[in-house]
Amino acid sequence: MNETAPDAKAITLRNYIGGEWLEFGGETLESRNPATGELLNLIPLSSADDIDAAVTAARAAFPSWSQTSPIIRARALFALREVLTSQREEIARLVTLDMGKTFDDAFGEVGRGIESVEAACAIPHTLKGQTLEGVARNVDVESFRQPLGVVAAITPFNFPAMIPLWFLPFALACGNTFILKPSEQDPLASRRIVELIDGIDEIPAGVVNLVHGAHDAVNALLDHPEIDAISFVGKASTARYVAQRGVEKGKRVQALGGAKNSLVVMPDADPELTAAGVTSSAFGAAGQRCLAGSVLLLVGTPEEQERSLGVVVDAAKQLRTGDGSDPETDVCPLVNPAARESAEAAVADALAGGAKLILDGRRDGGSGGAELGPTIVDDLDSDHPVTRDEIFGPVLGVVRAPDLDAALEWLNKSRYGNAAMIFTADGGHAREFRNRVQAGMVGVNIGVAAPIAWFPFSGWKDSIDGDLHANGDDAVTFYTRSKVVTSRWR
Repeated sequence: MNETAPDAKAITLRNYIGGEWLEFGGETLESRNPATGELLNLIPLSSADDIDAAVTAARAAFPSWSQTSPIIRARALFALREVLTSQREEIARLVTLDMGKTFDDAFGEVGRGIESVEAACAIPHTLKGQTLEGVARNVDVESFRQPLGVVAAITPFNFPAMIPLWFLPFALACGNTFILKPSEQDPLASRRIVELIDGIDEIPAGVVNLVHGAHDAVNALLDHPEIDAISFVGKASTARYVAQRGVEKGKRVQALGGAKNSLVVMPDADPELTAAGVTSSAFGAAGQRCLAGSVLLLVGTPEEQERSLGVVVDAAKQLRTGDGSDPETDVCPLVNPAARESAEAAVADALAGGAKLILDGRRDGGSGGAELGPTIVDDLDSDHPVTRDEIFGPVLGVVRAPDLDAALEWLNKSRYGNAAMIFTADGGHAREFRNRVQAGMVGVNIGVAAPIAWFPFSGWKDSIDGDLHANGDDAVTFYTRSKVVTSRWR
């Protein structure tokens, strides 16, 4: 069921509710290829009634699914893992078509999503409880975890395959039923994943549901009284809104927000590791990652700082910007022309304030109007938006510090705490950095500090609203609630 359409025959995507693909006759949005501008599909703007239908289907499927053995649920996820692996290339090509990132990047994204499924397959072990016998005469205590009910995920455009697969497998493994609302900007990968689920006999109708839409659909999910939990990834202001509104409605919420991640380069850093790590972090996926490094924090004397900057600039100049489907492309387009214009506006504002443009990636935008090449800005005010706010584009701001203490002091003032990376050959510097930096994910000679799925995706500060993260043990805790039984038998 691959409904990608040419410009003249754009197909309206369908919601998947209760095991059926439902035709949609309401208002729609256009979805275009960011590299070419080609119209791909029309995206339904689902109403509160559409959301209610999905919730009703999920609620009806919950009693049976929640009572299904965790071993059987794990086997269903093994089946999901197999079909995703067999269709990995196809899903990656949909990511490139719809979101724009290079095929290699998209292929890696789908692989990371499959890792989450694999981690969730361990649910018969990770869901085990605890017991303590004889706390008093003939009295035993045991604790165990049970599913919440109906849970929903609202996922972003920048990882249209991976992030839905952060949430869906753990939610199902824990015995919940699930509603996915993917980004309205690039839903094709999510739609294909749900098509594959539709063909898995071990996952009954109603256990997984898909609804398309924008802000009205988000509000309907947040307000619906029969949804027990919401998982969200997006920009910080929206994460705070989702968290507050969801909690007000009595829901459990994990809302992962924005980031402003620094790449600290010490004078002793290996030039090859630094060049590859910094450029892939800052400019891979056109900077549209919450783990992207968007501040180059140079440490040392002015001469040492200039040497480190030269290593990065020389490497960035070698990167080719273009269509993500071209295997020669290193830096893909942004998701749409408006995103490019926003990033360029931030650069223009910095230059108007006296900053210096070290590498200029501005261009006409390419065929789809969304291209922006690697851009490096120096001589910035320490609190300029290019150094403190999330731009979500291939723009790298330069900040300088005389030593590691000063670098940490500047870095830790950030409102965000998603990730921080250091490049150094000194184990003492690396140890001090990892202990003192105020960020949940730390890279040492690694440009993108993305943990594998057996560990939580652990942002701090304004990078998350809520205390339980995606993946790992946090995911099992989030999608279940604990019950403690104290019993006495003569």
